[in-house]
Amino acid sequence: MANNEGALDRAIRIIVGAALVASPIGVYGIENAHAWGWIGLLPLMTGLVGICPTYALLGIRTCRAAG
Repeated sequence: MANNEGALDRAIRIIVGAALVASPIGVYGIENAHAWGWIGLLPLMTGLVGICPTYALLGIRTCRAAG
């Protein structure tokens, strides 16, 4: 599967995902991390990999075409 996220899209996903993962840990401690930490894993992982399954289903590409 080809990348379907552009550089800006990926950067925003990584920053938002990392913030969502880190904020509950910093506020509540690792043993009490709540749902926002788990939800933050989705944008973080899609940003790191560069592939968004929802974009693929909808035919959206935010990256430049290859070639």
